Amino acid sequence: MSLKVLSAICCVCLAGWGLPSSHASTSPKPKPMVARAAAPAPADKEGLAEARLIQIYRLIGRSDTRTALDEAQRLVKDYPNFALAQLVYGDLLSSRTRPVTSFGDVPANQLKAHTAALTSLRAESAARLKALKERPPEGYIPAEFVRLSRAVKHAIAVDAARSRLYLFENRASGLTLIADYYISVGKLGVEKNTEGDQRTPLGVYFITSQLDPKTLTDFYGVGALPINYPNMLDVRRGKTGGGIWLHGTPSDQFSRPPLASDGCVVLANPDLQYIIQTVAIRSTPVVITNQLSWVPQDHTNNQLGPFEARLNAWRKAKSSGNLAELTSFYASDFSNGSKNRGDWQTVLAREVAQTRGRELELKDLSMLRWQDKEDTMVVTFGEVAAGQRTGTSKRQYWSHRAGQWTIIYEGTRL
Repeated sequence: MSLKVLSAICCVCLAGWGLPSSHASTSPKPKPMVARAAAPAPADKEGLAEARLIQIYRLIGRSDTRTALDEAQRLVKDYPNFALAQLVYGDLLSSRTRPVTSFGDVPANQLKAHTAALTSLRAESAARLKALKERPPEGYIPAEFVRLSRAVKHAIAVDAARSRLYLFENRASGLTLIADYYISVGKLGVEKNTEGDQRTPLGVYFITSQLDPKTLTDFYGVGALPINYPNMLDVRRGKTGGGIWLHGTPSDQFSRPPLASDGCVVLANPDLQYIIQTVAIRSTPVVITNQLSWVPQDHTNNQLGPFEARLNAWRKAKSSGNLAELTSFYASDFSNGSKNRGDWQTVLAREVAQTRGRELELKDLSMLRWQDKEDTMVVTFGEVAAGQRTGTSKRQYWSHRAGQWTIIYEGTRL
């Protein structure tokens, strides 16, 4: 009874993705998105099943298939609906009685009936391994997180190409990556444009609410966190649809293939449960990209000067009550959703009158940058006049045009 073929398959798989087959790592200090050993298994339940699966891969790669089989048996007992783990367990069992020639080596008489499912599981395995290989270096953050107020406790970034969600905690020292999880996105990929196109939107969003699982069907698992798609930039671009959520999986599924949803971001239930218990509603940003660009923590500050100067000039113009100067900051195609630039000038006049020349302060200021065919800054703050303790929560969208930042949307925070 030989297990050499299975061991060789896993060694090739692990080496091909840059993951060592042993615990020892001789890799140099990583650069952005380069090979790095996976972090130790987390102490709590979220993310634990994946960590255990990767450890089984490593055991097989070291030809310690007896231990691998024991660990796989325990894993599927703990997570009976983890189909990928069941597949690995099946390979290990099969290798005891026949040669295993490929990952997910289903007998020929069963292959035709299960080809689609097997292909999906292989894609899930590849996505998990690829993401664990392409780890962001310590201290690096997604380029979109320009500045987050201390009032914003957490932030989420989704990398669709890697089938990965990254959860950050906003500490005094800056954003810190505290967890990351395998996720599924739309059946037809990303760049949502229309209702029912089965694509996941790309952009800067915010969690708007938390849905009670008691009000949902089993399909959504332990709950759901809706995001504000379409945001105001999406609306300007004519995008349609809605109901984009971060949600869980049905009770008979641990995870889904990389491309499996109708546009939502889908996580394993233990992972989603941790996020639900951790993040705040309304203030938590969710950046969804096709592929994240990781930059040093201080990189965004170095690039922020021109925009900060422009934002401060807007604040001063509004504080001074100079309506003509203030209006010049708004684009000719400005839209509040219901008001154009002319209509908005009336709103500004009323706000300036209420301020009565008092200095304005922008409290709890957060800035997120979205760059595609346009360069957009999404700014959220509390507008508070001198002598007041509270003010109005606002969100602005600024567009960089002809070398100048201009406001294309302004309204109460959505």
